Amino acid sequence: MNTTERKIVTVVQVRRGSSRLPDKVFRPLSGKSLFVRQVERILQSKLCGQVVVATTTNAADDLVWEVCQQEGLECFRGHDQDLLDRHYQAALKYGADTVIKIPGDCPLIDPAVIDQVIAFYLENADKYDFVSNLHPATFPDGNDVEIMSLGVMEEAWKYAGRAFEREHTTPYIWERPERYSIGNVVMDGGLDYSMTHRLTIDYEEDYQFIKAVWEELYPVNPLFGVNDILALLERRPEIYNINRSLAGVNWYRNHLGEAGRRWMGSRRGLPRVMSKRIRVR
Repeated sequence: MNTTERKIVTVVQVRRGSSRLPDKVFRPLSGKSLFVRQVERILQSKLCGQVVVATTTNAADDLVWEVCQQEGLECFRGHDQDLLDRHYQAALKYGADTVIKIPGDCPLIDPAVIDQVIAFYLENADKYDFVSNLHPATFPDGNDVEIMSLGVMEEAWKYAGRAFEREHTTPYIWERPERYSIGNVVMDGGLDYSMTHRLTIDYEEDYQFIKAVWEELYPVNPLFGVNDILALLERRPEIYNINRSLAGVNWYRNHLGEAGRRWMGSRRGLPRVMSKRIRVR
């Protein structure tokens, strides 16, 4: 695997506006904003390349820009609702030829999972146009990693026309398996925590859960990973129960009708694409 000839840019999309949990990215974790803690974790990835926070040009997101400056983080400002354009323009500005998408609501993301997905893409770049750990998802919700070439993202940027394709950045790509070769990374051993364990943030219960996990694990090991979280929740079911009722809640549910034949619901009601699914050990 040779990364020296590639310019990898990881884009983390962050904004203050949230209808379900306003200002969630500024909820505190050990004295810093939640999104800053997430970026710190991403930066522990060995393969993530240049990490860029992509926020909006809205006045409310001036604070995101200011915090990035204070923390020494790269920050790009772009379109509020068209996240595909924001992501693509950020990739262009930073000279990417390989682009990674990580949403800004995954503060417990595991750097080792990030590296696993990136490594698989780099080792199989001649086989796959797009690789993620989401089709189908098996990792606990909140470990989302998607990677593609700039050329593939540029095609999506040019031709994606539906609102949800622009808002969610990558659906134009992964809902077209007849056009793009789609690779997927799953958890070892046939494990699947995607619908039972929720490590992302959209609701108050999510924040209380994340805060409880963080306060238990961060002081002992700031680089705690998925296995550490799963072990904690096994020992402390009261923490798991904080947001248990929200497990399986995701944005897909609101768009199944729009996507038509390309999204074939699985037994869990999630979209599936016809693609090769690869287990990495």
